[in-house]
Amino acid sequence: MENISRKLSDEELLRLALAGDGDAFDLLYERLQSGIYRFTLRMTGSEAMAEDITQETFITLLRDGGQQDAARGTVRSWLFGVARHTIYRRMKRERFFVPMTEEGEGEEMIVDERLVAREDPLAALTRDEMIESVRQAILSLPPHYREVVLLCHLHEISYAETAEVIGCSVGTVRSRLHRARALLGEKLQAYGKSKDDSRDLLRARCSA
Repeated sequence: MENISRKLSDEELLRLALAGDGDAFDLLYERLQSGIYRFTLRMTGSEAMAEDITQETFITLLRDGGQQDAARGTVRSWLFGVARHTIYRRMKRERFFVPMTEEGEGEEMIVDERLVAREDPLAALTRDEMIESVRQAILSLPPHYREVVLLCHLHEISYAETAEVIGCSVGTVRSRLHRARALLGEKLQAYGKSKDDSRDLLRARCSA
């Protein structure tokens, strides 16, 4: 990548990559791969699936990246959208969750019990253990709540960009995030933590 400037934007790197510049693609992959992988891992709870979907996402970038419209969003948001679509398609095929119901309904039906760790809520938890509990609580959320928590908190993506990824309004993002926070607070209080503790742990972005 010696001939590729790291100061180039993602959009510039994508144009070069689509023109056949392998170094540009490698640099774009280096910048964005970890975020896509972490999002996919937290959505699916499976390292193998996360690796597979991440690779598929970047293959799609090379094949269909010309469809990315800078006027509608960033390369990053486009990639998250591709990953999200692939996650939903793969998880439905493997029956990890049922289709989303109306907002706020059917929440308990969507959780795949195989993905939720069985932990003793009465156990004395260290901070590291609590962070893992946050991860598990997020994983147990219905997918349409899970994704907004991951995008807005873990990846610190703006509401507008999250709306672009999901294909909904900013108002819907705000509404889902508000409900997701409430659900997480309820789940984390089962571990003896207050709502303030829950908010602090969310600020840690579940990535420690």
